[in-house]
Amino acid sequence: MPNDAMPGPHDGRHGARRVRPARPYLPIVRCAALLIGLVTLAPPTTAHAAAQVSYAQGPTFQERVAGERAFRWHVPHGQMSRRGELWDQTPFGSFGHDQTALSPVGRGQTALGPAGHGQMSLGTGGHAQAVAGQNERGGQDADGLRPTEPSGRQRAAAQIQGRVALVGVPGLEWSDLDRTRTPNLWRLVEQGGSASLSTRAVPPPERGITCPIAGWLTVSAGQRAGTEGKGCPSPAAPQPAGAGADAGATVPNWAALTAYQSDTGYDARLGTLGQLVVDGGGKVAAVGPGAAVGGADRSGNVAKYASTLDALGDAAPYNLIVVEVADLANAWAGRPLDEYGVPAPLPAAARQTAVAQADRQIGALVGKLPPHTTILVAGTSDVTPNAHLHVAIAAGPSPSGRPYPHGYLTTTSTRQEALVTITDLTATAIQLLGLTAPREVVGRPWQPGGPAPATPQGTVTELADGDLASQVLREVRGPFFTVLVTVQLLFYAWAALALRRRRTTTTRPPNHHTAVEAADDRTTDALGHRAAEGPDRRSVDARSPAMDGVSGRAADGVSGRAADGMSGNAAGSTSGPATYEPGAAVSSTGTHLDASTSKLLRAVQVVAVVSGAIAVSTFLAQLVPWWTLPVPMLSVIVTILAIAGLITAVAFAGPWRAHVLGPLTTVAAITSLALLVDVMTGSTLQVNAVTGYEPVTGGRFYGFSNIAFAVYATGTVLGLAGVAQWLLGKGVSRGVVVAACTVYGGFAVFADGWPSWGADFGGVPAFVIGLSVFLILLSGKRVSVLRLLVVGLVGAGVIGALSVFDWLRPEDQRTHLGTFVQQVIDGQAWTVVGRKFSAMIGVTVGNWSLTLLSLVALAFLFLVLARPSRWGASALGQAYALAPALRAGLFGALTCAFVGFLMNDSGIAIPAMALTVAVPLTLAACVRALQLARPTPPEPPSERAAPTRSEAGPRS
Repeated sequence: MPNDAMPGPHDGRHGARRVRPARPYLPIVRCAALLIGLVTLAPPTTAHAAAQVSYAQGPTFQERVAGERAFRWHVPHGQMSRRGELWDQTPFGSFGHDQTALSPVGRGQTALGPAGHGQMSLGTGGHAQAVAGQNERGGQDADGLRPTEPSGRQRAAAQIQGRVALVGVPGLEWSDLDRTRTPNLWRLVEQGGSASLSTRAVPPPERGITCPIAGWLTVSAGQRAGTEGKGCPSPAAPQPAGAGADAGATVPNWAALTAYQSDTGYDARLGTLGQLVVDGGGKVAAVGPGAAVGGADRSGNVAKYASTLDALGDAAPYNLIVVEVADLANAWAGRPLDEYGVPAPLPAAARQTAVAQADRQIGALVGKLPPHTTILVAGTSDVTPNAHLHVAIAAGPSPSGRPYPHGYLTTTSTRQEALVTITDLTATAIQLLGLTAPREVVGRPWQPGGPAPATPQGTVTELADGDLASQVLREVRGPFFTVLVTVQLLFYAWAALALRRRRTTTTRPPNHHTAVEAADDRTTDALGHRAAEGPDRRSVDARSPAMDGVSGRAADGVSGRAADGMSGNAAGSTSGPATYEPGAAVSSTGTHLDASTSKLLRAVQVVAVVSGAIAVSTFLAQLVPWWTLPVPMLSVIVTILAIAGLITAVAFAGPWRAHVLGPLTTVAAITSLALLVDVMTGSTLQVNAVTGYEPVTGGRFYGFSNIAFAVYATGTVLGLAGVAQWLLGKGVSRGVVVAACTVYGGFAVFADGWPSWGADFGGVPAFVIGLSVFLILLSGKRVSVLRLLVVGLVGAGVIGALSVFDWLRPEDQRTHLGTFVQQVIDGQAWTVVGRKFSAMIGVTVGNWSLTLLSLVALAFLFLVLARPSRWGASALGQAYALAPALRAGLFGALTCAFVGFLMNDSGIAIPAMALTVAVPLTLAACVRALQLARPTPPEPPSERAAPTRSEAGPRS
């Protein structure tokens, strides 16, 4: 292994003793030891009391406010834990869970069409404005730190205003809508705002879907909820609370449903929506068993229950009217069950019939509603074995008093056009009624977004295309990553053979073995010496004749003209004594194998650059609607490979291709800049990408996901290493280079953590530590435990400052960073940390393919590239000698990946993706380093020296 250790008292400069072999993994080991020690010694915060209690003796407010709002963002698309079970949501999980994409937003706006039969009245007058975040939620204790829970009536002190009809149609998808078959829904789309609805709640075991009752429970709580046991049980019919039509009803088994939510990891507070309306002086009416679940108060009671719409009577006395249109759900419940208790899909004809019946019920409801009623239509759950995006429509008065315009809906929960969540539905109803949502409601109100296509047909088509993309992605994601991992493993094996293979037939030149071994040993010393000295050293130790073979300008990888490929000059000649030097190997026939003319090495270099560009290409592929092409699996692979090929062409297009780090710098810079621009403009490239977000599963919708962070951070550090090498080669002082890298690196970290851009909590400390390791090594200093401790504190301070800034913003504008600060105040932080750690362990243990890929990549890096190759020298050591900044960049990237592995719930997925970028690009640099080392003729074998007096024996 090449000696690339940091300078020390015995590195070859202060004596003739041989340099001890380097341990390139020491910086990473030091980081691991430091972090593990800090985590072990850190005092835990107050844990969440998970004891089950009755409603009458319910938990305190601090105990109730458990972590979905932070957990929802802390698990971007990693594994979410439920009672110790893992829901695979990463692209590296079980390869085949639900995902989705959004189609491009169209333009235009339509006017209100002529009224048909049963046309609704959607005026604006009489609806009072409800402003989001107008009141502070909760008060403060005497210490001014811990908020106290206001009572229900205090939260709803303002008199309830307005009227909302919340219509749940379990299973309704955008592809179900048709101008002829669903005219009432078509009219609502024409007159109001529309979006795709992510309905992720607590799924049944072994199924990543939302059952109809789980959807209604989530509406009731404003937080993900579910039921115990497998399958999808239908909501039970409510029991009358007394005699008379207006006596109300009670949801059966309410206490058991409430108690079960503490086991889900979300601690949903059932009855939150109905209780707020009651405490605000309003009345709730429910039509259908599911609607009773959604509209019940904390005791499970609903003031008015009707089994059918006709039995509802006059709707005017009620402020919140919850209606279940269950035609699709009832038809689905009659289908045969699979081994998990989930019904089989509905036939197309049966589905169309059920949708038409549901549309007629919606039309009848609209005819019964008083004027100025806001209508919220939502496909609140799945009625298929696979999760989908569903219909979300808002028509009538908006919180501003004006009608929802024709266009797309959005919300601060997703920051995406035409994408909202089921927890946002609860928050929207609360805001429309002029009430203030309590903290346990984790959603944010629907808001008018960008313009939609001018016609309902265009709107429906685009939103249906988004769900189509999610289904196609669910089918191709697993096979895609299986192919990716397999191809990478085969590539590493092929590259290892290309670098290590030797011919073993016929004879060798005299003293070949001894000469090459001696040259390798001396090269190791010289490489370690040069790497430790840094790029300003212009000579090598006189005791290293192997390095003298590539001495002078050809060997000076930083400032020499011959090796400075950024200027377009390749190494053309060598000087120094003739010997076996690093770039030359000797075959069994005595001929020299020239690395610079090896077609095999050139092929390895090109394939390595393509492989390093694959990661960013998975995001750039979203610029092409590959999911609409005839063969989606082939389409996504071809699209990604085509984009990676274009990036590779750029990497080899200019004079930088001749430099050791030229292709590496190009690919890494494109990776960093592409993801930086994407996160600054809304993270649209990550939505529905095979390595990005999954809107169907609802893990995360904006900012940097864990996988995107791994790719972004690795590209940034390696790109800075390449730029630093080029600047140093141009004669720029080391201090200026380090300062320039610090400026861009600091901005990259800021973009990763800024709440309006990356909003990445766990990535910032990892990024700060990895970047600091790079800068320390680039400046020529050692990475010590003290420096790592200081860097770790700086990283904690940065993410802490960003989190506090986010926490100071209005609550409805906070991201998970500010929410985590609130959880620290409420004593819930340790629960979140424990849940994330459990998810990280689960992902790492469950994804054996990623673990294998990571181990193989590291073994290739340190056991193949760092050992003598077919051309005699260590390829990695040769690259370090010609481009010392590579060493700093590589260790910085690896440190960032390792710390990210420890701090994020995506576990092994982070180092796996980081190594997917770093190792192939490092291989490309190593191949170029071998190509620049031209062979020289070997010295003739020396004559045997005359025997010494002791060897000759005593004189006669």
